[in-house]
Amino acid sequence: MKKLKINAFYLLGFFLVLSSCTSDLDVVPEDDDIFLSEQFFAQQGAYKSGLAGVYGNLSLTGAGDAGSSFLQGIDAGTSQFGRCLWYLQDLTTDEVLWSYENDPGTRELQRNIWNDSNPIILGMFSRTMAEVALANEYLRQTTPAKLSGRGVTDAALLAEIEDYRNEVKVLRAYAYYNLMDLYGKAPFLTEADPVNFAGPEYNRQQLFTFIETELTNVLPDLKAPRTNEYGRLDQAFARMVLAKIYLNAEVYIGTAKYAECVAQCNQIISGGYTLNSNYLNNFTADNHTSPEMIFSLQSDGQVTQNYGPTTVMVNGQVGSIEQNGVSFGVGSGGWGGALRLRKQFVQKFDGADFDNDARNTIISGAREIEINDVANRDQGYILAKFSNRTSAGVAGPNSTFVDTDFPLFRLADVYLMYAECASRGAAGATLSQAVTYVNALRERANGGSTAANIDAGELSLDFILDERARELHWESHRRQDLIRFGKYTGGSYNWAWKGNGTNGIAISNNLKLFPIPAQSLASNPNLTQNPGY
Repeated sequence: MKKLKINAFYLLGFFLVLSSCTSDLDVVPEDDDIFLSEQFFAQQGAYKSGLAGVYGNLSLTGAGDAGSSFLQGIDAGTSQFGRCLWYLQDLTTDEVLWSYENDPGTRELQRNIWNDSNPIILGMFSRTMAEVALANEYLRQTTPAKLSGRGVTDAALLAEIEDYRNEVKVLRAYAYYNLMDLYGKAPFLTEADPVNFAGPEYNRQQLFTFIETELTNVLPDLKAPRTNEYGRLDQAFARMVLAKIYLNAEVYIGTAKYAECVAQCNQIISGGYTLNSNYLNNFTADNHTSPEMIFSLQSDGQVTQNYGPTTVMVNGQVGSIEQNGVSFGVGSGGWGGALRLRKQFVQKFDGADFDNDARNTIISGAREIEINDVANRDQGYILAKFSNRTSAGVAGPNSTFVDTDFPLFRLADVYLMYAECASRGAAGATLSQAVTYVNALRERANGGSTAANIDAGELSLDFILDERARELHWESHRRQDLIRFGKYTGGSYNWAWKGNGTNGIAISNNLKLFPIPAQSLASNPNLTQNPGY
């Protein structure tokens, strides 16, 4: 399948265009004399290459090797978009622990004791704001006036550029969605603002309105589902973001919008996606061929080497005792047992219903389920979900940097969102259809067997929260889910090391949002800190 070619050179070019706003983005260009936007757009294929640069910021961190970063004072591994997303959405929950707590920022995140100087929180905020800046600059450079001034008159190219612009608007809306979800606010900037501009602070209601309006307006002009080249978004991506903001609308703006979520889910489901017959083939080195994938973050062990989420997960899930990395297509020792499972997640698979469940890749062996010492990599069970081998068993060409794309959005999530909305009584959703969708996932997980199927009486909200963990674990959904279900803060549901307690303790409500990084506050006087920090 054809993929969008992501090239670090073009990403470098766009960061250099933005060199005048380094105080807002903490971006350090290598040499602002080597790149001028007009020179860039004079090149053949420049407009698509520029588009690839905007997409590329979601996978790459710099123009050099995997250790390079455009963001000042931040390690590449703690400023890679997908990895930061994974840290904030999964490492802060009941799903997983990172063994090496000397790695900056990780200890505070997984023990829920972070503050506004956490480098990973800064990395995510800066990387996501950089995506906004890249999108804005692309839109500035592709206006009708700019194109006319450069003598761009070819009708086919103009139509393509309009497609690119629409996709960039969606990428910008997606960036603001993450800022709204994680931080609850952000500096607001569009292409209409000058480059060296400190944007006003937008709260969740303002961001929600912008995201909803922008995506609704651009949707008709996006490519239909499954018709764009792999690595580029389409209508289904935009609808996924809309579905997510509607699903979480009570958290974001205090108003339920579950019926609106159902409407988006129905549109996505009718878009031609189907469940992969093999659950684990969604997490292999050729998962870009999965008919279930709506959008993923690209990873390539040769071309786009980065310390992104799938490289972290495949290497990190290798057991310190098991030395089982070869089975995943990486070195036998991987990263020496970097990742282990918290007991409360493991217990989601207790019971005979999950004995033959393909989603249950938990390895226990002679291990203890309890993790009493985070540094003891032999404590706690491990996972075998992600792999750098193809569905046919062929290892990726690089034994460290994986070929496995990160599944940002896939059809299974849509089924479960529909089921949740039905359980919450949303108009337009039926319990019978919700049960059908849940059972489709369970039958897929059990090789076609209906032995673990459920009926409508079992479709409670607690069941759905647990089923989302079983289906979507390590896919950057868990924190958002726990907050929506009222299980993240407080003490109604505790997990190992929550709140820095071995068995978990209650945490305060302010932790539903991450703090605005101290450096970002210093660079933009319009920003204010979130309560509790």
